[in-house]
Amino acid sequence: MQEPTTFQEAILYFADRNRCIDYLALRRWPDGKPVCPVCGRNDASFLEHQGRWQCKSVHHHRQFSVKVGTVMEDSAIPLEKWLPAIWAIVNDKNGISSWELHRALGITQKTAWFMLHRIRLGMSLQNKKFGTRKKMGGPEGGPVEVDETFVGGRKKNMHADKKIRYEARGGAFGKAVVQGILDRTTREVRAKVVPDIKRDTLQAEVLKNVKYGTAVYSDDAVGYDRMNWWYVHEVVNHSEEYVRGQVHTNGLENFWSLLKRTLNGTYVAVEPFHLDRYIDEQIFRYNNRATKENPLTDADRFSLALTQIANKRLTYAELTGKTAEGASPTPEPF
Repeated sequence: MQEPTTFQEAILYFADRNRCIDYLALRRWPDGKPVCPVCGRNDASFLEHQGRWQCKSVHHHRQFSVKVGTVMEDSAIPLEKWLPAIWAIVNDKNGISSWELHRALGITQKTAWFMLHRIRLGMSLQNKKFGTRKKMGGPEGGPVEVDETFVGGRKKNMHADKKIRYEARGGAFGKAVVQGILDRTTREVRAKVVPDIKRDTLQAEVLKNVKYGTAVYSDDAVGYDRMNWWYVHEVVNHSEEYVRGQVHTNGLENFWSLLKRTLNGTYVAVEPFHLDRYIDEQIFRYNNRATKENPLTDADRFSLALTQIANKRLTYAELTGKTAEGASPTPEPF
């Protein structure tokens, strides 16, 4: 069979275990030499009946599958279900809920929820470590948009007593702050949850991600004051206008609308503790969307996601905050 190009073809194609192994192995090891995760040898023998490889060196765990070293490691769910799940989440514009996935694959909702979070980790480019990635813009590059948004419950849906407490603390109290940076030339967006909207917090992320001398456009928020020390900074006052020539943040507003449509319409209730992974999911789809210059297909996005799932691990204890690394911060009292 030819490699799939649609979701229907993917379901039929990945119904065979051997095709799943071959397809994933080719994305993990393009040279056709699987690498032993213990000793690093790349001349392992394939055990056809077991669907795994055996390293020629004698040591513990000398047999390994194509899942080892990926977000799917130690999962009892077969590749015949993992790969269609990955196809669905990377190509569905508004995401796919764990309840929908559990009905489609015949697994429990809890298992589907865990699978989706592991896939989101695979889609991520380690977004929390902005400083390790190439900076955007530059004096010769295109302009960069900077903006932030608030993610949280709507006041009109709150109980009257809770609404009063929130209004007493300010309009955005209790909501998560998400800052975004968009390079108009490469059409790449980066976003992450930040602790507050103070000047030091917001501008520190811009300095990590944007080259000095870049044209930076933002709204007139106080947090972006004095950025003209490092950048060609122009602002737009949204109380008077939304666009002034090339000065606007409409590109990021488009990304925020897609993100909030996903959170409000598909996932409905998202804990702040997990919000970064949902943002990474939307960033992957946005940065790899089809354009005239780069007409990516569903198969292209799927193949790209499979190349990113290695060397990432998420246990259920980390996901639920039961380890020191995954512990959720104590919420601020009212």
